[in-house]
Amino acid sequence: MKRVVITGAGTINALGRDVASTLEAMREGRCGIGELDIRDVDRLAIRIGGQVRDFEAESVFNRQQLTLYDRFTQFTLVAAAEAIAQCGLEFTGELAARAGVVLGTAGGGVSTWDDNYRSVYEDGKNRVHPFVVPKLMNNAAASHVSMQYNLKGPSFTVSTACASSNHAMAQAFQIIRSGMSKAMVTGGSESMLCFGGVKAWEGLRVMSRDACRPFSANRNGMVQGEGAGVFVFEEYEHARARGADILAEVVGQAMSSDAADIVMPSKQGAARAIAGALHDAGVSRDEVGYINAHGTGTAANDKTECAAVADVFGPHADSLMISSTKSMHGHLIGGTGAVELLACIMALRDGVIAPTIGYEEFDPECALDVVPNEAREAKVDVALSNAFAFGGLNAVLALRRI
Repeated sequence: MKRVVITGAGTINALGRDVASTLEAMREGRCGIGELDIRDVDRLAIRIGGQVRDFEAESVFNRQQLTLYDRFTQFTLVAAAEAIAQCGLEFTGELAARAGVVLGTAGGGVSTWDDNYRSVYEDGKNRVHPFVVPKLMNNAAASHVSMQYNLKGPSFTVSTACASSNHAMAQAFQIIRSGMSKAMVTGGSESMLCFGGVKAWEGLRVMSRDACRPFSANRNGMVQGEGAGVFVFEEYEHARARGADILAEVVGQAMSSDAADIVMPSKQGAARAIAGALHDAGVSRDEVGYINAHGTGTAANDKTECAAVADVFGPHADSLMISSTKSMHGHLIGGTGAVELLACIMALRDGVIAPTIGYEEFDPECALDVVPNEAREAKVDVALSNAFAFGGLNAVLALRRI
C-alpha cells in the first residue's frame, strides 16, 4: 500500500479567509460565532452562527460564474485555490488523467433552493433560471474544482450529514493508498446559513441561542457555521521526489454505522470507528496525543463521544487531549471535518492544541482533558479527527507527524 501525505491546505470559515488566519484564531481561542446577518433573521428563533462575514463574491468571481456557483461552491473554490497553490502541483498529462476530487457536503446549494423557493412561492414567478439545477446539486463544487484544475480522475461528492468531509477524505486516502492516483483534492464545504436552512434546523431543537459550549455541563446545543476546508492528498514518494512541503501523513481511517437511531448517537458505533482507525493506521492507543472531537455541544453527542473515547483508550484516555473547535467556528455540518482537520495538522506540525472555548462547568460524564478555553503547547505524534453524523454514520481519520 502507498503512503499518503497532505501537501496543500486551504480554508475559508468564520475564523478566517485562509489557513494562516484560521490557525491564528484557533491559537488565540477566538470565537467566530455571532449575530446572523441574513434575510428575515427576525423570523428566526436561532439568530447566531459562525458566518463568513463581508464575503463579496462579486470581487472573486465574474457574473457568468456566479450564475453557476452557489455559496457552498464559492467557498470550495476559494479554499481549493489556496490548497492547490500551496502544494505546487500542476495537473497536466498523466497526473491530470488520474488525479481527482472527492468532496463532502450535506446540503449542497441550500441558498439556491431558498432563493428560488422565494421566487416561485413568495414572489409568484413562474420561471427560474435555467442553471438552478446545476447550481444547487451536491456535486456542483466537486465538478467545478475538477474543471478549473483539469482533474480528470475519480471525482464525486459524499453526502453523509455531519460526517461528509471525513467520509470524503477517507475515500481520497483510499484512492491514493491503492495506487489508483498520485494526488487527490479533497475536503468539504457547507453554507446553510440562510432563512430556510436555519429554520429547518430549528425544528430539531438541538440549537443553542447563545453559544456553543462543548463538554461543559451547562451546554445547551450546537451552533451552525459555514465555510470550506480543502486539502491536497498526495502519494508520499511522489511528494518527496519533487521536494514538496509535507504538512502531515494520513495513516488510517475507519467508517462505521450505528444501525440504531436516526438522530441519537451510539457509543458502540463511535467506538468501533475510533478503534478501526487505530487498527488501520497500525498505531497503538498510547501513541495518540490529541483528538479533534466531533463535540457539537449537545448533551447526547458530547457524553456519548467521551464514553466512546474512554472505552477505546482505557487508562490512556486520561492522558489524551481532546478539544472541539466547533466552539469557535460553529458546526459546518458536511464541511465541518475538513475545517477541523486543520486543528489536527496544527497539533502535529506546530505543537499547538486548539482549545475548547466556552467551557464553564465540569461535567462528570465528560471527564476528559478537553483543553478548556486556552490553547496548549504539546508535542503530538498521532492525532485523530472524529466525525459522527445523524443517521449513525461515523468516520474517523488518523494522522501522524512527519
